[in-house]
Amino acid sequence: MNRAQPHSNRRAFFRDGALVLSAAAATFAHRPARGEATAPALRIGLMTDLHYADKSPAGTRHYRETLDKLAEAGELLRERRPDFLVELGDLIDAAADVEVERRYLRTINAPFSQIAADRHYVLGNHCVDTLTKPEFLAEIERERSYYSFDRGDFHFIVLDSCFRSDGEPYGRRNFQWTDPNVPPAELEWLRGDLAANTKPTVVFAHQRLDVTNNHGVKNAAQVRELLEASGKVLAVFQGHSHKNELKQIGQIFYCTLVAMVEGSGPENSGYALASLFPGGEIRIEGFRRQAPYQWPA
Repeated sequence: MNRAQPHSNRRAFFRDGALVLSAAAATFAHRPARGEATAPALRIGLMTDLHYADKSPAGTRHYRETLDKLAEAGELLRERRPDFLVELGDLIDAAADVEVERRYLRTINAPFSQIAADRHYVLGNHCVDTLTKPEFLAEIERERSYYSFDRGDFHFIVLDSCFRSDGEPYGRRNFQWTDPNVPPAELEWLRGDLAANTKPTVVFAHQRLDVTNNHGVKNAAQVRELLEASGKVLAVFQGHSHKNELKQIGQIFYCTLVAMVEGSGPENSGYALASLFPGGEIRIEGFRRQAPYQWPA
């Protein structure tokens, strides 16, 4: 197998609120800054927009090749042994009927499940194109589409924005992909979860919380207001728009990861290893087309 190398030609970080790009060796993710602990407190495997389907390519999306790309990612991540693994949505692509879409999900979830015992799934719009949310969750053996959990000294939140503006959940092609929302009940849950938590927090989402275009959550401003007001959120990791991007809004960094499905061949994959340090610094080691980043506490 052609082993992946870190995306090493640039590193990105923030200085005085501005994004700075500079040449850096791939090993930057393992070099501690002065006064910093030599090892991260937690490491998280990240990938998004696998869009697996047993169908011919469409445009730049090579659906069947996701299996080989995931095999490479799995081999590397198993060696690195992250504390847990997160898939940021659109694990599968749309199918013509429920049974075919179930088959897509079972096919891709089998190797994904072998990467780490502790793993988490964010619902994407393609996850529930033909399936309903209960059907998708049953296949991956999960009870809820949004929830929170603690690992070590950090708190993590998984959000679900696959709701229409009228509050109806996505499923059975009852939605437009440009109409993602976090409904009132989930907003109230988020408010309470943030209030009850005392730890530095990281959020996982599919649709973006940092833009107002078609890739953004319609009521993203409401969500950001809750996150910012808590004073606890370090970062939001998200997918959906298939490209690398890093923004800072207020005190929170919004990191959009590149899609695994885009492009043919292993060189056009993308996945990451995020290192969380005790002081709140976060470093992203990117593989294939995933850009590396780091940002301070």
